[in-house]
Amino acid sequence: MLLCYYGLRGVSLLILPFVRNPIGLTAFAILFGLDYIATVPPTTALVADLFGRRNVGTVFGWVFFAHQIGAASASWLGGVARDTIGDYVLTFVVAGGIAIVAGVLALQIGRTPKGEQPIAPVAPIGNLA
Repeated sequence: MLLCYYGLRGVSLLILPFVRNPIGLTAFAILFGLDYIATVPPTTALVADLFGRRNVGTVFGWVFFAHQIGAASASWLGGVARDTIGDYVLTFVVAGGIAIVAGVLALQIGRTPKGEQPIAPVAPIGNLA
């Protein structure tokens, strides 16, 4: 799911700088708006599967924190690119490329299938009370 969502987001960002009419901008707004928050539920489920339900709030809090650092950096760097180059085309192309790469990287995340538990660590020898 994350591959589809990030891929769709990336393609829409790659196309945006070349949209020249209100219909195209409306299509982008609908596509990007529907896709924008769609990554949160699968990411939360992935965090729960990998780190356990008891830790989901803490771990997802760190995920959200990291997201905010990236968002702030991207906003600032987008402004730097605009001031340096004179437009936002490079900013949207780079953001689209990063989103597509994120989708491909999401496929690399290992996930324990539901119903299976990770192997528990072995107790140290000599602790046989």
